[in-house]
Amino acid sequence: MVDASPITAVLGPTNTGKTHRAIERMLAHDSGMIGLPLRLLAREVYDRVTTRVGEARVALVTGEEKRVPRRPDYWVCTVEAMPTDLEVDFLAIDEIQLAAHDQRGHVFTERLLLSRGRRETWFLGADTMRPLMAELVPTARVVQHPRLSRLASAGAGKLSRLPPRSAVVAFSTAQVYEIAERLRAQRGGAAIVLGALSPRTRNAQVALFQSGEVDYLVATDAIGMGLNLDVRHVAFAALRKFDGRDVRDLDPAELAQIAGRAGRHLADGTFGTVAPLSLPDGVAAAIEAHRFPPLRRLLWRSSELDPSSIDALLASLRQRPRARSLKLVDDAEDTAALTRLAEDPAVRARARGSEAVGLLWEVCRIPDFRKLLFESHVALLAEIYGQLSGPSAALDTDWMAARVAEIDDAGGDIDTLITRIASIRTWTYISNHGRWVRDAAAWQDRTRAIEDRLSDALHERLVQRFVERGGGAARGARARAPSGARRAEAEPPPAVEAGHPFARIAALRALLAPGPAATAPEDDRARWVEAIVGAPHERFSVDAGGRIADGEQPLGQLARGPTLLLPDVRLAELEDLGAGARSRVLRRLVAFARDLVEELLGPLRSPEVRALPGAARGIVYQLEQGLGTAAARDAEEQIAELAPEDLALLKARGIEVGERVIYVQQLLRRGALERRLALCAAWFGRGCVPACPAPGAVSVPVARGVDPRAYAAIGYPVFGTRALRADVAERVHRALASGEPAERLSGWMGCSAREAPRVAASLLG
Repeated sequence: MVDASPITAVLGPTNTGKTHRAIERMLAHDSGMIGLPLRLLAREVYDRVTTRVGEARVALVTGEEKRVPRRPDYWVCTVEAMPTDLEVDFLAIDEIQLAAHDQRGHVFTERLLLSRGRRETWFLGADTMRPLMAELVPTARVVQHPRLSRLASAGAGKLSRLPPRSAVVAFSTAQVYEIAERLRAQRGGAAIVLGALSPRTRNAQVALFQSGEVDYLVATDAIGMGLNLDVRHVAFAALRKFDGRDVRDLDPAELAQIAGRAGRHLADGTFGTVAPLSLPDGVAAAIEAHRFPPLRRLLWRSSELDPSSIDALLASLRQRPRARSLKLVDDAEDTAALTRLAEDPAVRARARGSEAVGLLWEVCRIPDFRKLLFESHVALLAEIYGQLSGPSAALDTDWMAARVAEIDDAGGDIDTLITRIASIRTWTYISNHGRWVRDAAAWQDRTRAIEDRLSDALHERLVQRFVERGGGAARGARARAPSGARRAEAEPPPAVEAGHPFARIAALRALLAPGPAATAPEDDRARWVEAIVGAPHERFSVDAGGRIADGEQPLGQLARGPTLLLPDVRLAELEDLGAGARSRVLRRLVAFARDLVEELLGPLRSPEVRALPGAARGIVYQLEQGLGTAAARDAEEQIAELAPEDLALLKARGIEVGERVIYVQQLLRRGALERRLALCAAWFGRGCVPACPAPGAVSVPVARGVDPRAYAAIGYPVFGTRALRADVAERVHRALASGEPAERLSGWMGCSAREAPRVAASLLG
């Protein structure tokens, strides 16, 4: 592909602000897309972007989740799920060094070689990519920024002496559990972050840590890819991991990626190991200095596939790269599935012709989220392909319902719930292929609801097992307890017969132990928070005073922000929520406030209006700043430059360019009026805005102490002693200009005949 637009490679260590800079750059363009390495990170970036511009302008696309509004400007995706046929002004790929990853690398390499923005392209990643970037994308300008904080080695330390705000990193689920059990016994508990957690469970666990409810986090390398946490120290409890094929040592660059989670922004961080483990010689110094050997080869697979037959498709997948710095991926999961299915005579009989082979390849690309037996995954793919290639060309509804129903069970232990979440992810992925299932939207809602229930149950189990109930005081008491003290189990103690010597002690222990009834309100509140965070905007309401509510429950209040169009939100008194939950609810409400403005100004932000020439765009800009109203005298130059066709287009979009007022007819309706009042209350102050005009009111008297700009911003500009609705002001002005006496127009103005001349004089002035 010819590099027609500027390409920037932002390379360097962690905590240099690469992703933040890319987001800011994307939002400076009219449209953009960013590809991220993890579903969890994509959701985090989506939350950040929607807080800035609202959810109506942002799409979230991962393998298992698609939130695509009617007309998005920005796309936040996992790298594999990026729509490659969509043109945007700005395009960025994060963690581009994953092009060297054995399983996923070929996708990142394809994006590196072929994906471009119309106006600008950024690749973000480690400095180890610099030589290969120069070779494969020679037109790229390499930019490097210093790390924002210092990262220093702290050596080895005992688990019992880890400083607060530490993350302990292990590479097996069993070891993560074992460490978390020890931290509960010694320090009150820990939050858990595993790659297998759903975003909902991960967010709930991270909220425990971020809010200070627990001071320790136990995680796999799932925290290594850009997830922003308040971690001050990273301690490695292991230095080897199973990578899908073998157990191997992590290389220094991989360790640095994880250690770099310590010390975010301007706060310094430390890293080390859990004694008696220690880092190999020279590794700590390399991490501190951010110096690692460059990558030599990237994984590659041809993007020019031949679907004329199964054998032709396999041959194109095995085509070797021409560049020596590229290596053919030889064990990709989807290719392995295709190879295995190609041995099935029934599949071969159906896969004849480009369309049937193309469908087979799509089915083979369904990820194996369960990671159980590969044969089991292939058998599922064969069943799916058999149904999709059959007469109905869709999955059998009863068959799919039975498979999904098996998973819809929130009982069981932690590992069982994790397995069910992995299983439901498969069906969510399938339901997002709309043509594969009947009533795809309903299936997406159903599988998402099941994942949410399983995620809530998993979070509860994790808290029960790894967090000491009772808040900070309990944690402190636990931390001061002797190291050999036994913790109270989350499970109920075994029954003791009445005549047993310890029966009275057992009864007392049962009385004092917090049972399900004690924790139910807390769990219900956590579920309510998750429902708020994931709710559609229709769930919320905002009144003319800017108060945001969920039904009868007050949530927050619009407050003065940087501009009239960017209000902030102040949370209501939700004292029973922890700091982490409050921050998540606040983010959701800020996104709601952004969409409130976006929806209100929708008539001014259509593609047709954006495509207008400069003079018309200037008028539209003034209308935006006035929430749909502008004084004609402030736009005299732009009005003079308007071509007849531009004027006609503005009128077709409901934009009236009058002699005294420019206004948007649609924004004079009752619902829009209340939203304009809410935004004005936030910006001018509730005491400086008018009361909401009565339905059908053509004017209101000007009240003392009310800012005249607030009247104009709700569509009632001030003329003399009255604030006239914009369309009425223009109608009266035309009548006055034709010689109609002011007194005869008092009914139009909604005032007395005595007051009419003063209003008319202001209109004509």
